[in-house]
Amino acid sequence: GASKAARGNTIAAFLLAREQGAHAVELDVRQCASGELVVHHDPGLADGRLIVHLGRESLPSFIPTLDEALDACGDMWVNVEVKNFRTEPDYDSNDVRTMAVLDLLRRRVSHHGDAKRYLLSCFRRKTVDFAHAAWPELPTAWLTMNVGNADELARDLASSGHTAVHPEVTRVTREMIETFHANGVQVNTWTCDDPVRMRELIAWGVDGICTNVPDVALKLLPS
Repeated sequence: GASKAARGNTIAAFLLAREQGAHAVELDVRQCASGELVVHHDPGLADGRLIVHLGRESLPSFIPTLDEALDACGDMWVNVEVKNFRTEPDYDSNDVRTMAVLDLLRRRVSHHGDAKRYLLSCFRRKTVDFAHAAWPELPTAWLTMNVGNADELARDLASSGHTAVHPEVTRVTREMIETFHANGVQVNTWTCDDPVRMRELIAWGVDGICTNVPDVALKLLPS
């Protein structure tokens, strides 16, 4: 969302992004102790309590459920990042949380919309593979700090049926983008708030930029 002007991963940030004309939003999904999928970046709250140990009624009011967040996003394209780090206390090796996310998205698509308006991403490659196997029509992307051999990864992601790679912004080069595009894989990068770097990425043909300032990014797009 527009998380420089509003608290990130909140209804206010998503509504403001819509108001500013953003084409898409990215949000982070975790699961609380009572089973609801909620939108929050970190595994714990500022006071140290862990979301995985708290029921929905014990969470601060600014933390929305995934359903509430998607309602706020309206018609925007949504990148749903499933938080699933091995080093974090809510690590889910069996992808139970991922299946819950897929079930929720399936329900929403069945009532209103197209699976293509959502994309599921995760830093854990097994989670991304799991999501694609469970629902091949849903776009999927692997989040990564370091792409490594771009040609090898591009061919791997393409052959695995994934839509995109999401590399950290300082690692992105023109050659990397061209390599992934040559293999039919999109490149969406994170997180860039610098207009000079945004302009460069746009000129190189990047498919998406995750930013805290969508209003700044929109002004740089070709008319």
